[in-house]
Parts: sequence; C-alpha cells; structure tokens
Amino acid sequence: MEVTSITCQGGGLILPVLLLELSMTVNEQREALLAILAEGAVSILFQPIVSTMQRRIMGYEALTRGPSNSPLHSPLTLFSAARHWGLLTELEMLCRGKAVEAFSRMQLPGRLFLNVSPESLLEKQHYPGRTLAMLKAVGMSPEQVVIELTEQAPIDNFGLLHSALFHYRDMGFSIALDDLGAGYSSLRLWSELRPDFVKIDRHFIDGLHRDPLKREFVGSILSLANASKAHIIAEGIEQPEELRVLEDMGVDWVQGYLLGRPAVEPLRQLADWDVRLQAPVDQVQLEPEQALDSLLLSVPGVHQSEKVSAVLARFHQQASLNSLAVLNDSGEPVGTVHCHSLSQTMLKPFASELHGRKPISQLMDRDYLVVDVQQSLERVSRLLTSRARQRMEEDFIIVRNGQYLGLGRVIDVLRQITELKIRQARHANPLTLLPGNIPIQECLSRLLANQQAAQLCYVDLDAFKPFNDIYGYGKGDEVLLGLAQILRSLCDPRCDFVGHIGGDDFMLVLRSDDWRERLQLLDQRFQQLCRSMYQPAHLAAGGFSAPDREGRWRQHGLLQLSVGVVSLPASGHGIYDPAQLAERASHAKHAAKKISGFSVVCEPLTESQAGQAALS
Repeated sequence: MEVTSITCQGGGLILPVLLLELSMTVNEQREALLAILAEGAVSILFQPIVSTMQRRIMGYEALTRGPSNSPLHSPLTLFSAARHWGLLTELEMLCRGKAVEAFSRMQLPGRLFLNVSPESLLEKQHYPGRTLAMLKAVGMSPEQVVIELTEQAPIDNFGLLHSALFHYRDMGFSIALDDLGAGYSSLRLWSELRPDFVKIDRHFIDGLHRDPLKREFVGSILSLANASKAHIIAEGIEQPEELRVLEDMGVDWVQGYLLGRPAVEPLRQLADWDVRLQAPVDQVQLEPEQALDSLLLSVPGVHQSEKVSAVLARFHQQASLNSLAVLNDSGEPVGTVHCHSLSQTMLKPFASELHGRKPISQLMDRDYLVVDVQQSLERVSRLLTSRARQRMEEDFIIVRNGQYLGLGRVIDVLRQITELKIRQARHANPLTLLPGNIPIQECLSRLLANQQAAQLCYVDLDAFKPFNDIYGYGKGDEVLLGLAQILRSLCDPRCDFVGHIGGDDFMLVLRSDDWRERLQLLDQRFQQLCRSMYQPAHLAAGGFSAPDREGRWRQHGLLQLSVGVVSLPASGHGIYDPAQLAERASHAKHAAKKISGFSVVCEPLTESQAGQAALS
C-alpha cells in the first residue's frame, strides 16, 4: 500500500508536512476532510497482481486518491489527516465501498485486495457486517476479497485484532499482511494472525539482483511462508532484473510499476504486460532446463455452462480422471473441478436436485494453478512445493499463450525432478555439491554454441595445502564449503554459473555487467570467512609456518584467492572446443598465482590468441 504516516520522535502521529507547506489551517484541513467524506470525493485506482508462472492477473490492489485539486489528494496526507481527526474508519469504509463497486462494474479478473488499517478495526465506530453488505449489493462473494492489513501505527491489543480478523475469516474473506519488514510488529502479526498472503516490502525488492543480503532475506521469508502455508507477494518491482531473480527464487505473485501502474481502468489482458516477463533474447540459460511438453496430458476441458450432472457422469465414465479444466468461450481456463470434491458434494442429501441442473461454473474451484508450457520443469516444481494449498492428487492446467492445452500431474513433476536431481548429484562435487567437471564442460559448450559473451573466472586458493597441514582437513573443508557458498551468492541465477573443478579450484562463469564488482566482493567476503578460522597468533603475524611440497618448513601467508579471467566475446574468437576455453582460464589463473595477495589476471580472448592456444 502506498499510504504511510509521518511520526514524531516520541512516536505520536503528526500532520503531514505537505499540509503545512500549503499553509492550510487546522480548521480548513478538517473541513476539507469532512467535505470529502460527505461528497464521497475519492478516486479508486487498481494495480494488478500478477502470477509470472501462470502468465495471468491474479487480482488487483485498490488504492485511493483524494480530489485532484485538493491538498488532500495524496494518500499520505489524506489518511494521515483522517487518522489525526479520528475519522479513519469513515474514510476506509468510503474507499472500500467505492473499490467494491468499481471492481464489480468493470468485472476485473481475480481477487480484490482491500487495504485496512488494523487500528480502524479496533475503533468504536467500526461495526461488523458493512463490507459483507457492500459485496452482496453488487453480487460479489467474500471469497473474491482479500483484507490487506497495512500497519501505520503500533498495535497494543493483539487479542482484539485477532477476534476482528477471525470474524472476517469466518465469513470467507482471506487475510493479507502488507509491507512485511516495514511495520512496527509485522513478524508478530504474521505469527499471531497466520495470514493467507504476505507482501514483502519494496525496500527488500529494490536492487535485489545486486544485493545478496536482500536475496537472503527474501529466501528466509519464503521458508517462513512454506512453514505457515502463506502465499508470498513481492511488491514494488520496477526492473526486469529484480523480476527474474524473484522468479528463480520461487516467488510467483508479483506487483509493481514494471507490471502495471495504478490506474482507474487498469490493465486486464495478458498481452498488455506479458512481454515484460520474458527474459532478454540474448540471455540463454547456462544450465539446461526441461520444458513441460513431456508432462502434457491431452484431457479435453468442459465448458463453464456444462451441467453439473453431465460433468459428474464424465468422471464416472473415465475412472482415471482426477480433474477437469473449466473453460470459457475463448478456450481459456476459468477454474477446475476435482472428481473427489464434486462427488462428495453430490452425495449430500438433495444435492442432485439442488445442483444437478446448474452450470459447473457454480461449483468449480477458482483457486487453480495454470502454467505456460514454455515454463521450465524446475520452476513448476518450486511453485508446486511452495503452493500452500496444492495437493498431491490434484492436477494443474497447462496452457500456451493463455489457450488451454491439457493437464499435468503433480506426481509426474516430482518424479522427473527426482530423476533430474539424481543425474545432477551424480556429476556434482561430493563436498560442495556444486556442478563438477562434466556440467562445467557442458556449460562451456553452451556458451560457444549460443555465441554468448562471458567472463570465465578460474578461482584458486593460495596456501591451501599448508593451511590443511596445520589446521587439519576439517577446517580445510569448512573453507571450501564457505567459499562455495560465497560463489553461489555472487551469481545471478538467471545468467551466471558456478562449478567445482576439484580440490580448491572453482570455475565461475559471469555474464552480469558488474562482474568486476562481484570479484571484489568475493575477496571481501572470503577474508571475512577466514578471519574466524585462524589462530590469533597467525592472524597477528599475517601468516604461519608449515612444510612446503618438498617437506621443508617455511613461512606461508594467510589464505588468498587468485583469479584468472578469460574475457570471451560473443564471436570472433575462433574457439569451438570447450577444453580450449578451460585451458586459457587455467593459464590466466597460473599468472594470477604469481602475484602475492588477492589477484585477478584478465586475458581478453582474441582470434590470434585462440589460434595459439589450439597449437600449444
């Protein structure tokens, strides 16, 4: 939500600075607010919430603006003023009614997310039933609405807030927690209220692709969400790079200017924004991903007007069917119907008389999963395992450009993923579990085949053998595992690659523009890792005494990294064998090891150098 409050140092709410800048008197400000409430003079904007996996709009957040010619136009000033004058409930109810009416009138797809301040639920003016009455007046159900809590002030009475939200849940509303990480007690709210949706504050999304710490935070939130069965929504996405990292991490639902700005008449069709979700043409994956074609089951769907009795008869005729997709006139999925749940419904007394002649759209499940056939098996697997309400026996819908193709089974996805992981483990380094030599060679082959520019970084540890001799192999393994984790964190998972050649040798393939900064960060983090492992005397002396390879005792420096970099252009290098690339990177690494301390030796790969490499 865009509305925030300005607080004084003591924690009390004050009027927005903007009001003072406009020289609006206290009485004028109160009169302007009362006029807005009396005339209903607010505008409602809708911002889409998108599933990148399903390539469809899942719902809209309703946002409010005051009159355009008023100092209270900004939501910041408008809601701060209402809070100051004790009129927050009245303003929120006005906005809620306007949002429900506009959402219904425009027949927007998905769910409506309504912002609610927790303190308004605790005010005396707030009494239950008004939201439900608004929905009934326009023919909407509570299942279509998400109550989104946005915390602008400390909450003292968690028990009363829990009771108020239980009332909403009991009527069928879902609950969302807004701006996780920005509120006064958002983690406690998550623990106490167990929301259905959790929105990550945009602070943690901004620059996510450049900040490993933010990626760690988002990863931790995903783990909490899986444990609490909550659905994560990342908001504030403005850059394609942020979106791609979130997709790779398994975040499916997203919101932000990149996908659609708030508007009175918002984007409705996939074609309006789908192009923004595609990876750049030159950004080919450095690790292979399997598509969904092999999982496709060609099961004809049913039209949404089909009678319930006819759909039930089809299930009885085809005992192998778990689910059926429900389609509209355009052949697009609008829901699913599951054999078990439909059968249970129809077994109830008088169910045939009540439901048998009704269209299946009245009994279909609207919380269904749609996946584009071009999605990778790995992304679908991550979505299925993180999806709060996906059951093993249920199927998911597969589409191409929004058109229904068929069904996929969850168990088939898990089976293929297991087979893929077994293959990857067979070729992984047994200590770090990073890809070993065979996947490294395959990665280099794909670089050459796709004519991709990249930086091949051969990373080697200086003084690792004497460190092992003095500190033992257990400490040595800790160093290698820590280095492997640092290398992983520095990779953009959409375009980079890290592998473990063996021993203390690693291969890093960087296609990110800021690869030099990443190597500097590699050195900083590696030194932080190692400082905790040295004995104080060795750390103070800047080294230690240990036998060299000939068995002679001598002084060795502390652990350092040597990095040999080969700059591979997209074309014009004359190399077709990945072994030649690896050899050039090894040559650059040996040059780096001749330099004391952290060193990076970069060798641009020209066609003449490639010819020399082939002859050597």
